[in-house]
Amino acid sequence: MNDAGTQQTAGTKPASGSRKWLWMTGGTLTAVVVGGLMMQAWRAQPSQAGVEPARSGAPAKSSEIVARVERDVITYDLLAQECVARHGKEILDDIINRMIIQQACEKASVSVTEEEVTAEINRVAKRFNLDAQAWYQMLQAERNITPAQYRQSVIWPMLALRKLAGTQVDITEEELNQAFVRNYGPRVKARVIMFDNLRRAQEVWEKINRNPDDFEQMAQQHSIDPNSRALGGQVPPIPRFSGNEQLEQAAFKLKMSEISGIVQIGSSKYVILKCEGRTEQVVSNIDEVRDVLVDELKEQKTQVLVAGIFDRVKTQARVDNYLTQTSTGPERPTSNPGAASVPGAAPAGAIEQTGSVRLGNTPGRVNNAAGTTPQAPARR
Repeated sequence: MNDAGTQQTAGTKPASGSRKWLWMTGGTLTAVVVGGLMMQAWRAQPSQAGVEPARSGAPAKSSEIVARVERDVITYDLLAQECVARHGKEILDDIINRMIIQQACEKASVSVTEEEVTAEINRVAKRFNLDAQAWYQMLQAERNITPAQYRQSVIWPMLALRKLAGTQVDITEEELNQAFVRNYGPRVKARVIMFDNLRRAQEVWEKINRNPDDFEQMAQQHSIDPNSRALGGQVPPIPRFSGNEQLEQAAFKLKMSEISGIVQIGSSKYVILKCEGRTEQVVSNIDEVRDVLVDELKEQKTQVLVAGIFDRVKTQARVDNYLTQTSTGPERPTSNPGAASVPGAAPAGAIEQTGSVRLGNTPGRVNNAAGTTPQAPARR
């Protein structure tokens, strides 16, 4: 059993297998749930009686009726006003982001065709063993994303940013070997107790050191991580090269039933590990999965390039958001006192200058959110 000690590490990253379905939970997808309706939702007025109902398939006018309840009517404007109040900020962010990318593409003479968007969607679907129609249906069922929204707010921004990045990524043999070990090599099966207080971690470690068989019970009582706590501290097997070198070193030094010292995994986050064995090597020859690993690493490096290019173009674009009363990007030149005012612009001094566009749906992360980067399967 190891002596009590504190090992300093950086924050951990999830194993590649746990990221396979990341598209289900984040990124641009959540911002376009009601995107189609919100595009024209900026003319909110109270409902009025005595106007014509909106015709199906035709563009709605501000005073057209979209519903009737007994003698009262609901107009397009009233619906738009409610939509803006509920979802306007997210949808406006999505539109702003796409407009920033579009303007950057125009400056760089870059374009993305409908055929390229379709080809990318087919590629994504194929990597999940689906055809495009089945992939659309899954997006619709799981995230309420229409094909049009997926094309314009997820796939198009990613392809545009890839073209703007315009850099061919290179994969080294060392990177391939590390990815091979990470995805297919042996892993440490472990239980973990997580703390946000070093003193408490030391107290619990001393108790466990006296009674190692109480580890599972101690995890249920003291761990601050609700997921592993409910399982008596059990966590997914820990691979090598997953982003926390010292944590991995501590885990791989342990023998069966051995307990680690106190390992710091982030700011005010500490864990105690108990080894429960190791998994077997899944694939012994890297050449069997070389192509899969190359694709995975290229996708990962492309993500970094895409995020970087979006950060660059957004800092170069001046954005005045009158809905949230914030402005970002470079300052505008002092206006000519005799120049005409911009329709709809907020009065001078009414907008707070912030450091950057707030991106709950950063296009630089769209590829993962869309499921276009399935990782090399861990096959556990």
